[in-house]
Parts: sequence; structure tokens; C-alpha cells
Amino acid sequence: MIRVAVNGADGRMGRAVLAALEAAEDMEPAGAFDVGDDLAERLASTHPDVVVDFTVPACAAENLRTILGAGLPAVVGTTGFTAEDLASAEALCRERGVGAVVAPNFAIGAVLLMRFAAEAARHFDRSEIIELHHDGKLDAPSGTALRTAEVMAEARGGDDEPRLGEESLSGVRGGVGAGGIGIHSLRLPGLVAHQEVVLGGPGQTLRLRHDTLDRTCFMPGVLLAVRRVTGLTGLVRDLGDLL
Repeated sequence: MIRVAVNGADGRMGRAVLAALEAAEDMEPAGAFDVGDDLAERLASTHPDVVVDFTVPACAAENLRTILGAGLPAVVGTTGFTAEDLASAEALCRERGVGAVVAPNFAIGAVLLMRFAAEAARHFDRSEIIELHHDGKLDAPSGTALRTAEVMAEARGGDDEPRLGEESLSGVRGGVGAGGIGIHSLRLPGLVAHQEVVLGGPGQTLRLRHDTLDRTCFMPGVLLAVRRVTGLTGLVRDLGDLL
């Protein structure tokens, strides 16, 4: 049995992870923590094999340092990490000989959307990303949208054609991600997590979309990461690398 501690257990994702652990035949919950708990102390007293973190961006980097510093593998779905945070986590993984999966999205469909968008980006001159989330999401744009732009830019080996025109309302064209790809964020009640990539070329467009209808769709990816992370040393940034 893999003993798994969940940090952020009182949140919607944390509760879903705990339920998934209870249903898994090869795992069991080893502890349930949340913001305000002394994470280092709770880890020392519960002795988990793996720690799953779904908390908030403000404390995610410090949580990851604490988990890895304790010599424990981590699976992190919290977003908001900087490039410096990830580089530091990679170094700490190597120093402590443990693995970490820090993925912007654990839905298999969202991972495939990124893969398909990267392939399509090679064949279109312009592309934009629209990401839609519930109004309780604290960061914008989403980590999934930022990572999607990165993999598309890497696949193309260059930037999108520059945008044309002027804004009569500041910000109406959205932000600009890696490779000059436009990113637009919507935050509305009734949504869960959704992303659309729109690519355009002469005389045609291509639209790729993934819709999360229930948080249970993230659980197979989370459990996959828990099973695989104990055999890793270093940092994995995409669930697709484990598929």
C-alpha cells in the first residue's frame, strides 16, 4: 500500500483526492492537512510515502520545499510556480534523491489537448488560447494555459506572427504567453475548468477544446502520478511525460 498524505485536504480538489485514495486498492490516506497546519511537523508525525499538494499559489513553492526537504516524493497540482521555483525544486529533488510531479493539469484530456496543440502549432502562423475557470480560482492565466503556450512555442521553434491593430479598450486583446501566443482568461460561476486553443491560417481555422465537467476527471492522473513518482529522481512538469 502506498501511504499518501494530502495537503489542502479541506479544498474541493483535496476532498476529491481523499475520496480517490479511499477507493484505490493500492493506496490509503496517511494524513489530511490544510493551510495553517505546520506541514513539516505533520509530515514527521504521519510518515507518508508520497505527499499530494492542492493548496494555493501563495504557499505552493514553500510547501514543495518542505516536502522535498523531508525527503518525500511530491505530486503537486497547485499552480503559480515561477521558473526560479521550479529550478530550485529540481535541484532539491536531485540533492535529496526524490521525485516530484508538478503538473498544471491532471486531466488526461487536457494533457492530450496540449499534445495536439503542439502538433498543430507547427502548421499555423497564429494561435490564441482561451481558458475558462470557476470564479474561485486565484491565479490567471491558468498554469495549463501558460504551459500550453510553452509547448506550442517549443514545437514551432519560433514565435507567432505579431499581433496587428490597436486596442481601443486596454487589455481587450488579452495577455501574451510564450511564443507570442495570446491568452485570455474568463472567471465565472458555473464553470469548472475549460480550455480552447484556436489556430488560424489562410482560409481556415482549427479549434481544440477540453471541458472539465467534474473534478473526478483529475483523479486518474493524480493516482498515476502517485504510483510513478516514487520511482523518479528529479522534477516532472507534465503528466504527459508519465503516460
